[in-house]
Amino acid sequence: MTATLTPRPPATRRAERSGFLRALHAEWTKFRTVRGWVLAMAGALLVTIVVGLLGTAAPGGRGAGSASYPKGPGGEAVNDSFYFVHRTLTGDGALTVPLRSLTGVADTGTGETARGAQPWAKAGIIVKESLTQGSSYAAVMATGGHGVRMQYDYTHDTAGPSGKVTQESPRWLRLVRSGDSLTGYSSTDGSHWTRVGHAKLPGLARTVRAGLFATSPQAKQDTAAGTGFSPAVATGTFGRPGLTGDWSRSAWSGTQVGGDAGTSGSYTNTTKGGFTQTDGGGFTVTGAGDIAPVVGGPVMGVGFSVENFLVGTFAGLIVVIAVGTVFITGEYRRGLLRTTMAATPLRGRVLAAKAWVAGGVACAIGLVAAAITVPLGERSARGRGFHVFPVTSATEVRVMAGTGLLCAAAAVLALGVGALLRRSGTAVALVIASIVLPFLLATSGVLPPGVSEWLLRVTPAAGFAVQQTLPRYAQVLSVYEPSTGYYPLVPWAGLAVLCGYAALAFALAVVRLRGRDV
Repeated sequence: MTATLTPRPPATRRAERSGFLRALHAEWTKFRTVRGWVLAMAGALLVTIVVGLLGTAAPGGRGAGSASYPKGPGGEAVNDSFYFVHRTLTGDGALTVPLRSLTGVADTGTGETARGAQPWAKAGIIVKESLTQGSSYAAVMATGGHGVRMQYDYTHDTAGPSGKVTQESPRWLRLVRSGDSLTGYSSTDGSHWTRVGHAKLPGLARTVRAGLFATSPQAKQDTAAGTGFSPAVATGTFGRPGLTGDWSRSAWSGTQVGGDAGTSGSYTNTTKGGFTQTDGGGFTVTGAGDIAPVVGGPVMGVGFSVENFLVGTFAGLIVVIAVGTVFITGEYRRGLLRTTMAATPLRGRVLAAKAWVAGGVACAIGLVAAAITVPLGERSARGRGFHVFPVTSATEVRVMAGTGLLCAAAAVLALGVGALLRRSGTAVALVIASIVLPFLLATSGVLPPGVSEWLLRVTPAAGFAVQQTLPRYAQVLSVYEPSTGYYPLVPWAGLAVLCGYAALAFALAVVRLRGRDV
């Protein structure tokens, strides 16, 4: 015989919804009539704002003229600093050149120099819409440690043939333009070509700048005191360029794009950017900087990212956790939970109503605090001459909403742990130790990077990842660690970890509440 499931009548479902709404209203009335809880939540809002603004109130930046990064075609912050030997190209055409060698020099900071191109040092050929930083481009290049690459519009990177460029093993590079499409090629002998990549640059101007370039980000130095960066340059030795298409008849010009080496690199004490032309029509080009998106790490030492203005979230969470815990343990302590259960016999419904109230209030606190702190912090930082890492409006909305959800999940976790332990002090300490303490230890740099990343993967502190805005790019050398603003999990995955802990604590609390007397 087959059993059939009989759906609940509509009247039953309406009664259940009505019962939950009555419980929700009762818990909200209870919450808002306890002055201490309301004042504590107002304090959480205030402390989140104040700590965030004071934590980024350094006295003076690098001058108002440096208060923003160049922006690429997609609105992302970019480094766009390199030495460029160029002519104008109108319409379709191609540039082919042999790259004979790629060398480099780094300043060790001890008065000596270290020779050798940095892994992401670059020398090659580039088509760029203008000499303005952030303008659209496509380039094919050799690198110090990652072989031949084709890169365009800062965030796009395609790997080509591997191997280093030396006098014994040169590389021929070719870049072909057809309308707004550009294709890069590489060869080891100038006869047999391998396609490296293809770029489409919508709206590319008919007349562009094209030619040879060299650049190098700073050299990464790992010392006993930690990871540091020092000035480095790259030098590319090119053979005679081969041109097809409508090129200007003027002589090749040399330009330091960006005016200096930018935020990602600088010249050594003994080497500056420039170029020389050989008797055979070739060039030697020396440059520093990078053509790439800006990331955190060393450049954030002269500016702020959006999440920096929300550093006060941890302080607000301490208050939110305390209130979320006392919202349930206070009834145990005063013996009021029996009265609550008598009015609403379904114990899971009572706990769910409390979770909605505690989580909803906490969410509002986090959302409002972020919506106030972020624009105020950005305006203040720019006014004092600091860089502010640009993000899209969608990212800012995600950070603000994510901060609210972070606070809500923490409140529900605190409520669940409080219902399980029934002791305010123990529950508050445990939740703070699981969320706030791992966050502070991981981001302060006092722990090894591996341990910090582990903490931000498996503890509820992973939820702070929802505030992250700094991007990570494989083609940009930096310090991708929690201490520099990089979390091991993407924003929503990190929040999901915290929500998982909150859901588990809530479920266990419901089971315990149903299984024993109150």
